[in-house]
Amino acid sequence: MSTLDATRAELALIVLYLNKAEARDKICRAIQYGSKFLSNGQPGTAQNVDKSTSLARKVFRLFKFVNDLHGLISPVPRGTPLPLALLGKSKNALLSTFLFLDQIVWLGRTGSHLQNKERTELIGRISLFCWMGSSICTTLVELGELRRLSKSMKKLEKNLKDSDKHKNEEYCAKLQKSNERTLALVKAGLDIVVAVGLLQLAPKKVTPRVTGAFGFATSFISCYQADKVVLCVAVASITTQVQGKLKWEACFAHQA
Repeated sequence: MSTLDATRAELALIVLYLNKAEARDKICRAIQYGSKFLSNGQPGTAQNVDKSTSLARKVFRLFKFVNDLHGLISPVPRGTPLPLALLGKSKNALLSTFLFLDQIVWLGRTGSHLQNKERTELIGRISLFCWMGSSICTTLVELGELRRLSKSMKKLEKNLKDSDKHKNEEYCAKLQKSNERTLALVKAGLDIVVAVGLLQLAPKKVTPRVTGAFGFATSFISCYQADKVVLCVAVASITTQVQGKLKWEACFAHQA
């Protein structure tokens, strides 16, 4: 095993551990942006909830940059066009940088490390630009992958013109993948608007209420995407337990 393979395996184990906090982070994100929508940038209880939840979320993202660092050094799936591969790696690099800088911002705002408020705010803006860049890369990647899927599905439809395409497993799998990528594309597009709002690049058009509404929508999508993963893990866990129990019963019956 090469050094890169060993590093990749170690990072994969860390990723599995860190993903346990993913669902809680998404729920807190929904609360944060829901509060931002209600406050519309005005002082009050809703704005206090927005700020406190934003700070609390950073705890769930401790060392989360490892996830995209792992994706950055992982091999690209065979057959992926070079432009899409480069965009994918750029997304990983930008998102990993955002999450790393976000930890520094958290330390600064809690008074644990950086006491210079201006420096902390500057790092915060740089991190948000990195997040916006990663969202733009994600949008372009999803558009490219959807185009590839569309061509593949049209080619498959021609081969299945004499049969029901919805009964074909390969076609159904591609259709499901297309739906998932479409949802990811919508989320990435909304995230760009949220980033513009947080950076106040267009304060008259993207108000705190608009930012809150779009942020809440992306949080809802993230919760849905995370829940699907949790369900898959739960089913796999239950299946493993059932198989183990059946083996144990078979072994016990054989001994009897």
